[in-house]
Amino acid sequence: MSAAKLEKLDRQTVVESDDVAADAKKRINLRNAKTKYFHVKAFSNGAYLLVPRVLVPPEAISARSLKMLDKSVANLKRGLASAPIDLKAFLKA
Repeated sequence: MSAAKLEKLDRQTVVESDDVAADAKKRINLRNAKTKYFHVKAFSNGAYLLVPRVLVPPEAISARSLKMLDKSVANLKRGLASAPIDLKAFLKA
């Protein structure tokens, strides 16, 4: 992570603070996490830095795809959508 990004993180305000304990497998639970995936960095002093991750960076999506997504969302909000698809045939019995 660049120095500029670390400086930006330092200027962030604390929204929530909690004390947690690691379980037997050295796992912790994050309550009310806003994202599902995190990039984790472990420091030599025992501190950990968790940075929220997205699976695809927004810059990687083409302008054409974004336009199509915007159009699809607008149609959905107007109620222009197909009937629900029946996926029962794919369920394992």
